[in-house]
Amino acid sequence: MIIIEEFLTRYRKELDFYDQAARLVSQVLETRLQAAGVRAIVTFRAKAVTRLEPKVRARAVTKSYATADDIYADIPDLAGVRIALYFPVQREQVGRIVNDALVVVQSKIFPDGSQSSYTKRFSGYSATHYRVRLRESTLIDTQKRYAEARVEVQVVAVLMHAWAEVEHDLVYKPYQGTLSEDEYAILDELNGMVITGEIALERLQRASEAQIAAKGRQFANHYDLAAHLLSALRELAYADALGEGLGRVDLLYGLLVDLGLATPEGITRYLASLHPDFERRPVAEQVIDQLFSEDPARYAMYDNLRAAQPAAAVGSDAAEPMAPDAHEAMDMFLAAWIELEKVVRELTPVDERTRGPVIPTMRRLDALVHLDSEIRFSFERLRRMRNMVVHGNETPHPADLREAARELDRIRKLIGDTRRSPT
Repeated sequence: MIIIEEFLTRYRKELDFYDQAARLVSQVLETRLQAAGVRAIVTFRAKAVTRLEPKVRARAVTKSYATADDIYADIPDLAGVRIALYFPVQREQVGRIVNDALVVVQSKIFPDGSQSSYTKRFSGYSATHYRVRLRESTLIDTQKRYAEARVEVQVVAVLMHAWAEVEHDLVYKPYQGTLSEDEYAILDELNGMVITGEIALERLQRASEAQIAAKGRQFANHYDLAAHLLSALRELAYADALGEGLGRVDLLYGLLVDLGLATPEGITRYLASLHPDFERRPVAEQVIDQLFSEDPARYAMYDNLRAAQPAAAVGSDAAEPMAPDAHEAMDMFLAAWIELEKVVRELTPVDERTRGPVIPTMRRLDALVHLDSEIRFSFERLRRMRNMVVHGNETPHPADLREAARELDRIRKLIGDTRRSPT
């Protein structure tokens, strides 16, 4: 009992710490979900002492707590975030976002096969729980300490969330004694209704996707675009994209709007040219790069969109603006990359250019010229740097960007000279 009191005294002092850690996790996840076109309600909380104390005392009966630290290690949800999805089918996609944005220590899928005294007819609670930590690299100096906090992220359908709240309070926190057989049966019946509701939501999503895909209809927002992308990818048998995520759909939508292409017809040709490695190159990034390959002037349009819709970063509201030197180095690097794109496009046979966008990849360069292993390695490094500059959340050091720009110029001239030389 003394250990429990010691733990509760410490936790009361640290309540604000856990509340802030949960807020930061919810902030980065909500921003990422919105950017990816995932409709969800994101909430956060630090566990209330009035709820925590009876839980700890109940667990202490079967646990051998030797110190207060043992209790901290045993309770995974002192800080918690819940993502309540409108459409349950997006749970896998959200899982990818959680893994990308945070350090996942452990994950658990429900139902987990646990049994209760009542034999259920329906499956019960359905969700995925993640125990995560914030990435220290995403935090500003005053927030670094929150990277130590363990936060539980629950990903659950919105209807299931409502049912789970009722069940959790009645079954696992029985302030008024054990539930009767009839009460268990009613909860089970409600669970069946919730599962039926989730099936209806899936049908609603498919109906919405069909309406969005109607010819001549413009996407009303980036959520419409995300729904259409998922539907189109299923038709193209790109099932992996559903789990890997779509990337910054919000930025893709903004670019399509500016180009007058924000319709199902406007994006069709770009989806046909996707590469299936969606883990490294999300769908939105691939389509954006195809748009760039058609007209380098679109880089400037995209840069303006990114400035208006910054990437999800925990400390972004307190981060210092980019220095003029870094802007200049980025412009220098991108100008060199655009020149390389022009050379590759000019050297590509006309019939290939008419079939789809021409993007500088190692495979494309191999089809044009023979490059030694040193140049090949250098080009792959520069291509990754380009993707970081255009699509990433971090900016390379200005000196590295300038050196990369000079290396791009060298490779561009080498490609041109090799192509022109007699065979």
